Amino acid sequence: MVLASGCTAEGESAGRESKGGGTGESGGAGRPGATRGGGDGDGPAPAPAPTVEADPAKVPRTKAAAGRLIGQVIAGPELFGSEARRDSPYESDPDTWSVLDENCVWQREPLPERVLATLTRHFVRPAAEGKGAVRMTVTVTVHPATADAAWEQAGMLEEALGCSEQTLSEGRKLSNLFSNASVWGEGGNNFAEDSLFEIGTCSSADEGGPYPYQYQQATFGPVVVSMSACAGEGWDAQGLLNEVNGPVPRMLLRAEKQIGRPVDGTGAKADPAGWAVPGAAGDTTAAATEGM
Repeated sequence: MVLASGCTAEGESAGRESKGGGTGESGGAGRPGATRGGGDGDGPAPAPAPTVEADPAKVPRTKAAAGRLIGQVIAGPELFGSEARRDSPYESDPDTWSVLDENCVWQREPLPERVLATLTRHFVRPAAEGKGAVRMTVTVTVHPATADAAWEQAGMLEEALGCSEQTLSEGRKLSNLFSNASVWGEGGNNFAEDSLFEIGTCSSADEGGPYPYQYQQATFGPVVVSMSACAGEGWDAQGLLNEVNGPVPRMLLRAEKQIGRPVDGTGAKADPAGWAVPGAAGDTTAAATEGM
């Protein structure tokens, strides 16, 4: 297992400075088939082979095309359930993304060369039934090539080494961060080429804390999708996971639908109910076909 750590600026869930400019061909593993691989009874069944990959003929090559893809992929409040609402501000400046500075504070900076387009949306689940509000974000970033998306994932490792605690631009602090990174078929990751899952706590002068914090990021070809959630009073980590475990696999499915192609000529598609969410207790799953 690889340890990583990452977080957000202005409550955002992605948009990190790319640590390198890859030029690899777009493509790579997609989602599993509907059945899991069999075992001989001596150990866990192997991860099924992916059946979908990014099609180089379909991936965006321009900023405009990348922006259109983001509009087709990024989640709205419906992916967080009927109680979620747009927060204010709702969308980030699409010409900037989040970068962790030398003081471990997240700032907005202009997009680097190896990012075609990115967008973050902010949501809130209002306080209800004795539990505080949950503030959530989703981000979709489109790079020129799959290698660039891999560099964005790898950049989280450097952030963890340099900043054990991090501060969002509005003053909210993230602490006690622990993350795991899993490539396809490892660590329960049977739904993405590369998946990161983080837990920790968040706190602020206005809202108190510490409260549970979770972050998830995954890739499909040159597309990186992510989600962060900072809970309020009355929430525990498992309850927060159950509340926000759907948007990342659902956004990946949307990306797959737009720029994917079958692997080895097969047309099989995954059974979304079988996709495990990394870091969940047991086999927490997401019904990823909802909200398409």
